[in-house]
Order: sequence, then C-alpha cells, then structure tokens
Amino acid sequence: MKDGVNGVALGVFIFFFLAVTVMGFLAARWRRAADEQSLDEWGLGGRSFGTWVTWFLLGGDLYTAYTFVAVPAAIYAAGAAGFFAVPYTILVYPLIFTFLPRLWSVSHKHGYVTTSDFVRGRFGSKGLSLAVAVTGILATMPYIALQLVGIQAVLDVMGVGGGENTNWFVKDLPLLIAFGVLAAYTYSSGLRAPALIAFVKDTLIYIVIAVAIIYIPIKLGGFDEIFKAASDKYTAAGAGGLVPAEAGQWTYATLALGSALALFMYPHSITATLSSRSREVIRRNTTMLPLYSLMLGLLALLGFMAIAAGVKVTNGQLAIPQLFENMFPDWFAGVAFAAIGIGALVPAAIMSIAAANLFTRNIYKDFIRPDATPQQETRVSKLVSLLVKVGALVFVLTMDKTVAINFQLLGGIWILQTFPALVGGLFTRWFHRWALLGGWAVGMLYGTLAAYGVASPTQKHFGGSSKEIPGIGEIGYIGLTAFVLNVVVSVVLTFALRAFNAPDGVDETSPEDYTADAGDPGVEAELPPATAGSTH
Repeated sequence: MKDGVNGVALGVFIFFFLAVTVMGFLAARWRRAADEQSLDEWGLGGRSFGTWVTWFLLGGDLYTAYTFVAVPAAIYAAGAAGFFAVPYTILVYPLIFTFLPRLWSVSHKHGYVTTSDFVRGRFGSKGLSLAVAVTGILATMPYIALQLVGIQAVLDVMGVGGGENTNWFVKDLPLLIAFGVLAAYTYSSGLRAPALIAFVKDTLIYIVIAVAIIYIPIKLGGFDEIFKAASDKYTAAGAGGLVPAEAGQWTYATLALGSALALFMYPHSITATLSSRSREVIRRNTTMLPLYSLMLGLLALLGFMAIAAGVKVTNGQLAIPQLFENMFPDWFAGVAFAAIGIGALVPAAIMSIAAANLFTRNIYKDFIRPDATPQQETRVSKLVSLLVKVGALVFVLTMDKTVAINFQLLGGIWILQTFPALVGGLFTRWFHRWALLGGWAVGMLYGTLAAYGVASPTQKHFGGSSKEIPGIGEIGYIGLTAFVLNVVVSVVLTFALRAFNAPDGVDETSPEDYTADAGDPGVEAELPPATAGSTH
C-alpha cells in the first residue's frame, strides 16, 4: 500500500464526483413534468423512461459498488465458490421475463408505486401488504449501508481520512460529505438523479473492466500465471484449488438459485422497473441486461489477479481497490476509484427512494393518514429517504463492516419470503391472503433463527447464510430452505382456509390488466393526471 494520500488519483476521483453531483441537481429539470409534487414524478421519474435509460438505470441499480468490491473479494478469499454471482445473474433474466411485464402492466393500469400496492390490490389485505413493505424496508437498509462501505474502501486505499488513530470526525469527513451530497440531490431530483448519473457510472465501469482485463494480465505475465498463482494459494490453504470442493456444491447451487429468485423482490429493482414507459421496454431490457452478466464474469477474475499481484490486505473488501492502485497509473486508478464511488451513489439513491415509497404508500397512507394528498405523500417520501440514508450512515460508522455484510445476507433471506405473494399473485388468485401471511411468517422466523445460529471466525451469530438443509443433510442456502417452507405452509393453509370458507379479500384487478400496455384504451384513465400525461 502506498504511503500518504494518492493526490493524482484523488484529484481524478473528485473531478468525476463533482461532475455527477452537478448532474444530480440538474436532473430535476430533465423531463420536468407539469405537476412535480406527486410520488409518480419524484419516486418513479414520471414512469417515462425508455429502453436505454431503463437499461442503464437497472444496471446501475443491480450492479453496485459493493458488487464491484465484494464479488472479486470473494474470489480473492474463497476461490471459485465466489463465482456464484455469475450463474445467478444468468438465471434471473429468463425468470423476470415471465413476470416483470405483468407487474408493469397491472401497476401502470392501477397506479401502483410499490409491490405492496399490488399485493394489497390483488388480495385485498392491508396486513399482507404491510408485511411485504416492512420486509422490503428491512432488507434495503443494510444494502444501502454496503454502498457506503464501498465508498469507504476506496477512500481508505487513496489514503483519505488519515490512519486508525485519526480523530473520528476527520477520518469519516469524506464519507459524510459524499453522504450529504447524495442526500441533497436525491431529495431535490428524485429518481431522475440516479437515472442520469447511471450513464456515467456504467460507462466508467465498462471502461475500467475492459482495461483491467487486458492491461493487468499483460503486467502479470498472462492468465496462465494468474490462474497458477491462485491455484497454488487455494491448494496451500486447503481450499481444493480453483474448483469448489464437492461438499460445497449444494451451497453453491442453492445460493445461486435463491439469489436469482430474490434479486427482483428488492424494492429498488421494482422501482427501476416501474419507472419505464411501456411494457415492451421491460421485455427488451430482460434480453439486454445479460450483458452485465458478461461484465460481472470479467469483474470476478480480478480476484485471481489480486492474488497473482501479491495484494495483501487484512480486510478483503480492500483487495480490488488496492489492486487498482498497485497496477494502474495513478490517473487511471482515480478513474477506477470514481467508477466504484459513483457505483455506490446510484444504487444508494434508488434504494432510499424505494424504501421511502414503501413507507409512504403502505404504512403512512394505509395506516396513519389515509386521506393524504399527492403533495403530502411526496413530502413524506422525501423526508423518509433522508432518514433511511442517515440510518445507513450510522450503521456504517458505528458497527463493524462484517456486521453490515452479514445483515445484508440476512436481508436476502428476508426479501425472498415475499416471492409467493408477489410472483404468485401475478399469475393466480388461488392463494388465500391469510395463508400467504402465515407462509411469510414461517419463512421469516425460520430464516432468521437459522441465520442466528450460524457462527463464523469473527461472529458468534449471523456469521453466514448457509446451514444444513433439514431432511437432506447437505449444506445449503438458508433463504431457499425458508422459501420452500413458506410455499408449503401457504399451500397447506390455503387448502384449509378454503375448506372452511374463510373470507377472501376483494381483488381490484382483472385478467386484462396484466397484459395492458401504455396506450391501450382505458389504461391512462385510472392513473393520476400527472402520471397519465408523462407516459408519452
């Protein structure tokens, strides 16, 4: 690690950071609507984004700074098992092709802003809607915190903030400034800010990975040397070389499948999806987004390169930033650090907006202020988005980073339990609302208790997301086991409740709502005036 502050890299980083800050505030004037004081405008960008904007927005949303840092860091520390992120992003796109267009259509028809809006409308249950909303908020909070961890990793490698003995305020001041800027332009511009900045973020990431995958292997003697160095390290550590041990294959497969099922249950994924202007935009994006999976596969190889380059760090999250500083000229290291830093700002903004929308529509409006006006909804959502970011910042500054990582893993287990209500509801009304609520409760309880019982070398509880699968005996992803229990309980309770003729909720949707597109007769009529006018 280089001594002191890397002035050149820091200068380049600040240049790009200032550029996207200006873009963030200018985004408030981009595609400005006649009525800006509505949740559709602030929280969904007026549902007006086309194919390319949606593609960059979803890419910026799903492939975060933490992805940039953590995926190759997992390869660096654990070997090929860390590649699970690549197959799960391959699995996810055929999956979402089947249900995202349906969700977009019914949400556009009825003006739904969140997944909980849809669940309430489909099953006539505010209780089930509340469960989905609370789960989404809980799962999103540590995810936002990890974006700040990504920024902090870059700042540490650049030498910004001083050493371990530096006053806490001086040490954390750069992160506080970055947080303040993020909070300000998100409050001002809403979803338009990350949508505009995503163009810069994704372009920088593609450039950095393209250069890294060519330049670094040349400096290290080629991929043969890189893979040999990695294999030697894993073999010496008893990790079985480049191929995961047979005992870990169930973990690898269940983690990949469970993660694929969970990815588009996260509120920020749905927020970016519902911001598009037509059903066809969603269908096109599900066929184009696999390009990011190619990028992710190349990105994962950086973990092997860090081993071959002799990178030594006590915190694995610093491995890739340190690799960039060691291998790149200072000016291009600054570009790489900017890509990671901006890669944190985009998803953090979308996540905070998504969590705020859930609170506003499905807690504040449903239970606290049913007669809230669109202006009041927007004001509350803006304030809650600030509180969410403050909570994430406090989490990062006061707790150990491994705690943030493990809580994010717990969030993945939780958010997967909303799958039966959301995806099941998009295709069938057969499930009973109380059965879905019961299945959700069982899945949440089992997943949380199972994760609590997992220890790691640094933690007694919540030390990982894998445990023995009951009845099978193999080690697998806790979230997927909880999901199976959730579905079984939902099915059994539905049979029981229907046998006893338990009262069902009112379904406010109709079959044709799930295939409607923007421009179809009657679609615009049910939307608020500001939304209807912004979709063309």
